[in-house]
Amino acid sequence: MSDDTLTASLEDYLEAIFHIVREKKAVKPRDIAKRLEVSYASVTGALRSLTEKDLINYAPYDLITLTGRGDEIARDVVRRHEVLRQFFLEVLMIPEGDADVAACKMEHYISKAIVERFIKFIEFVETCPRGGEEWIDNFSYRCDNRCEQGDCEKCMLDCLNELRKRDRDNLTRSMTIGELKDLEPGRRCRVVRIRESGGRNRRILDAGVSPGSVIEFERPVASRGLIDIKVNGYHLSLTRDETEGIEVEFI
Repeated sequence: MSDDTLTASLEDYLEAIFHIVREKKAVKPRDIAKRLEVSYASVTGALRSLTEKDLINYAPYDLITLTGRGDEIARDVVRRHEVLRQFFLEVLMIPEGDADVAACKMEHYISKAIVERFIKFIEFVETCPRGGEEWIDNFSYRCDNRCEQGDCEKCMLDCLNELRKRDRDNLTRSMTIGELKDLEPGRRCRVVRIRESGGRNRRILDAGVSPGSVIEFERPVASRGLIDIKVNGYHLSLTRDETEGIEVEFI
């Protein structure tokens, strides 16, 4: 767990508060009760426990906010959930509903080191010549049809031919290179180079972004002139200035 004194239930409450803040900017006990499908009395008890641990700011009839430490733990829980969910959906091809349920159960007990391992595996599958969507689709087919043994020789030959085709295509087509600030909503990119190293893009560097990192532009936040991105399982809201100097390859 992210904190030895926190139960899985309390982590769920922090996660719920974090998501409600992102969606509605303000949190009330009834919002939490509705999201977690629990009684108002259960919410009140959990809020008192989180207040005692200095993870939220809470008083009856007032809005609920996360403290600095509470926000840190909530983001960690959300990140674990997102990484697991992405792995179940994109690698194991688990149905979305089942993937969410499994991620909710596992997110409380997985260590940071294992989370990082999941991220590296997902990136490996996405970038390895023997990986990719077709490789994942073949795995899904094998699971659904109870295949015990595949035609490995044919698969490897097909892979080699595909790799040769990619090499030929790369000789006739230059990579699409731009800056992170030019990424469109719903698109993904891979970091090529980070020209800035000062305070301007410190938050994105603190999230572990480096050449090779995959970034997804989730949505613009028009009211505040920000953009929401997802990288390494983190959700970040950045200004355009904070994305300056980050060269990317659009994928």
